[in-house]
Amino acid sequence: MQHVKIDTRTLNNGIRIIHQQVDSPAAHFGIILNTGSRDELPEEQGIAHFIEHVIFKGTKNRKAYHIISRIEDVGGELNAYTSKEETAVYATFLNEHYDRSMELISDIISNSTFPERELEREKEVVIEEINSYKDSPSELIFDDFDELLFDGHPIARNILGTPQLVKSFNKKSILNFIEKNYHTNEMVLSSVGNIPFERFLFLAEKYFGNLAEKPRTRQRQIFNNYKPGFLRVKKDTFQTHCVIGNIAYNANDEKRMGMVLLNNILGGQSMNSRLNLSLRERNGMAYNVESNYTAFSDTGQFNVYFGTDRENLERAIKLVNKEFLLLKEKKLGGLQLSKAKKQLIGQIAISSENRDDLMLTLGKSFLLYNKVDSLPEIYEKIERISSEILLEIANEILDEKSLSTLIYE
Repeated sequence: MQHVKIDTRTLNNGIRIIHQQVDSPAAHFGIILNTGSRDELPEEQGIAHFIEHVIFKGTKNRKAYHIISRIEDVGGELNAYTSKEETAVYATFLNEHYDRSMELISDIISNSTFPERELEREKEVVIEEINSYKDSPSELIFDDFDELLFDGHPIARNILGTPQLVKSFNKKSILNFIEKNYHTNEMVLSSVGNIPFERFLFLAEKYFGNLAEKPRTRQRQIFNNYKPGFLRVKKDTFQTHCVIGNIAYNANDEKRMGMVLLNNILGGQSMNSRLNLSLRERNGMAYNVESNYTAFSDTGQFNVYFGTDRENLERAIKLVNKEFLLLKEKKLGGLQLSKAKKQLIGQIAISSENRDDLMLTLGKSFLLYNKVDSLPEIYEKIERISSEILLEIANEILDEKSLSTLIYE
């Protein structure tokens, strides 16, 4: 398998850039910032996500309508997201519109004016988003599980905030958060498209090189006081929802890739994951059962989620624990391990064909590690995982004394 060329550079103000040239009419460009909801103070909860909404509502050069139209008039899309540790603004467009798209995102990042009238209107939109979440227990339970797992720590708080806090945000509090948390040495410009790197570098310098250098000095509050919890919450829902999980390895831990593989075996996206076969295929107990692993900069989270009828809850939990026990007590045989690795490698290869995701993945990796592993390097890391390592990981992460459980009933 040939190595794909990925070019990187650091601008004089500390902003890093990464580009992969591909033969495609569509291009993808975004700016990714190492700032998310965990960087908020308690009274700021939800502000990182609120900024993601209102950053499109007007700049010194454009009104909200002109921001949207600038990309959409040429058939492109403008988007953004906020997570616990990142904020991203990105676009998909035809290659010939690189200049237009990079100028627009630069304008949004550098010159947003946050007009009060637009802020008030968008508060209602975000509050609707918060309320719609409350109507979706299968989504809400993950936020509540974070609160159980990371009790009292900034990671515990949900990204959307509360209606009361959202109502309190104004231009001053927004600018204050940006001043404290948007740092040039923690920004990455990521691109996947059909232009030479020299051209991309020229446009990056042109539109982002004039941002004043501002390195990060403030440190994040480290999470290190996990205590397992158990909580049952009365909800007026047809199904009973359950999440079982534990803290897990951080983004720099050498066991991270082993955890990715173990998670995929247990409850990954495939229909033949162990939990799906056990709960859904063999016992007809759950329409949706999944496991998830998220690595943060200083900690991580692993969880299993399923929804089932009330009378099946205890039996479903027993089936989950049975799968945990198998992974803790029985080493994977050579054939099982080989099949599990092939499956994960195939999934990674296929997902890399989604160029939008690829652009964001390259940017996030460069932001976090200051390097990007090629696909062959990732495959090699997966191939090096032994059944002994998986057994060790299972016994650490799936230890019943360390598991937390949240049930909506």
